[in-house]
Amino acid sequence: MIRQRVLSALILIPIIFVAVWFGGPFYYLVVIVVAVLGALEFFGMRGLYYRHPLTLFGLLCVLLLIISAHYKDPETLEDPYTAPILAGAVVISFIWLLFRSRAETAFIYWVWTLAGIIYIGWMLSHFIPLRELDNGRDWVLFLLFATFATDTAAFFCGRAWGRHSLASAISPSKTWEGAMGGFGAAIAASLILDAILSLPVPYWQVIILGALIGVFAQLGDLSESMLKRSAGVKESGTLIPGHGGILDRLDSIIFSVVVVYYYVTWVVI
Repeated sequence: MIRQRVLSALILIPIIFVAVWFGGPFYYLVVIVVAVLGALEFFGMRGLYYRHPLTLFGLLCVLLLIISAHYKDPETLEDPYTAPILAGAVVISFIWLLFRSRAETAFIYWVWTLAGIIYIGWMLSHFIPLRELDNGRDWVLFLLFATFATDTAAFFCGRAWGRHSLASAISPSKTWEGAMGGFGAAIAASLILDAILSLPVPYWQVIILGALIGVFAQLGDLSESMLKRSAGVKESGTLIPGHGGILDRLDSIIFSVVVVYYYVTWVVI
């Protein structure tokens, strides 16, 4: 399993690095592909497979949210399209269920569809304006590699020294020792990345960002574990050998990108 994880990382990380480094259409395409695949896995966990009308509708909304994020006003950072897309998702999905679904399943299908649109589409859409900020390339690289360091350290520290369960009802393999290892690695990786990237913030803010990533990346991981347990599945998919599905790699990044984006736009800029 560890060998598969390493091999998958050796293939995927260079692709991600090139996309972030050069930006442009290839970067947008990678974000869209990842979001669509993640949304397919999310809807599939609830039995809404790729041919289901709600899945197709959810994928359309996810795609529109990613695209609309490119059209934020660069001065005010206001987005005129996200609210109408989300409002449309609420109304249209409800109307479809009103006429095409059994009452016993309507609520769970409606909630799960909207959750996928928001959790995958809206949250991941933050990758677009983050990359378009001044020093956006460096901020995205910082976010990704600090999160990767958190995940990796939490995994190996948990395997080596894990004794005390962190959330046994959600994920029995998660331990406090692993969580602390991931938290420490996030701060250490943030300082190393700052030395490489020369981010336009003082060291104390780099430490704060590292600490935030160390916390929210692991909360994102636990949140996806809770969703999988609720849906009765062990992995979200099998697309990435050694890791599971796209969502199993996105879980920590989904929370981290939102935290980094708003910290940079509210505090740094």
